[in-house]
Amino acid sequence: MFAIVTIAGQQMKVSEGQEIFVHQLEATEGDNVSFDQVLLVENDGATTVGTPVISGASVGATVLGHQKGDKVIVFKKKRRKGYKVKKGHRQCFTKIKIDSISA
Repeated sequence: MFAIVTIAGQQMKVSEGQEIFVHQLEATEGDNVSFDQVLLVENDGATTVGTPVISGASVGATVLGHQKGDKVIVFKKKRRKGYKVKKGHRQCFTKIKIDSISA
């Protein structure tokens, strides 16, 4: 059984027991969160597609923790002009574990 769900503005394919990283959520470690924007559910060959979402369907998850991703370096340069800019960025992520998918 799997579902395609919108989490923090991104569509993801999830299944029960899966651990994934999503953009940072406003929840503390150990909280249970629910996502109700389920776009598709597949259960033993029976596929349900929403228009655009499936009413009454939800995905339950548990927050395992927060952490930062790898550093991304942004470097800009214009040749022969003396212009160089170097900036770094680390994206914040939340690790969640999918507990249940109900349709």
